[in-house]
Amino acid sequence: MRPLTERDLRASFINCSKGEAKRLDLPKGFADLPWDDLDFLGWQDPGAPQRAYLVAERDDRLAGISLRVASGGASRGFTARAMCSLCLTTRTSGGVALMTARRTGEAGRQGNSVGQYLCGDLDCSLYVRGKKQSVAGGGLDESLSLDEKTARLLTNLHSFLDKVTR
Repeated sequence: MRPLTERDLRASFINCSKGEAKRLDLPKGFADLPWDDLDFLGWQDPGAPQRAYLVAERDDRLAGISLRVASGGASRGFTARAMCSLCLTTRTSGGVALMTARRTGEAGRQGNSVGQYLCGDLDCSLYVRGKKQSVAGGGLDESLSLDEKTARLLTNLHSFLDKVTR
């Protein structure tokens, strides 16, 4: 992903108001992010953990979406595993969360949203590249190359963005 400016990032949001985009907290260490290792930028709002944001390049344009993180009750007596629908990384102990995005246009104004199970830290690109490891032991044991895993991640991401903008 190409490095973003704060202005580009805030202007990219397609499912929230300009005021909301202006008020959102940038990710920690925004100036020092590993841009070359990112297929998209995703983060949870440090001031409001129930909010998250995702910004991706699509057709030479940026598309940013505001997400709501579903609150889940803690599991009692066992550790549940879940898989991110973007990078297919398996996580435990709440490492994957249901995140919902308000749809764009009339559907969004009517309150419609789309949900996906995503890595809670939205570091999918780093998991795919092996730069970050899941406590649950990572993803699937597969023979795909990094390019193939990255292509799959982007296909899954674009499918999610299509659902938000449909």
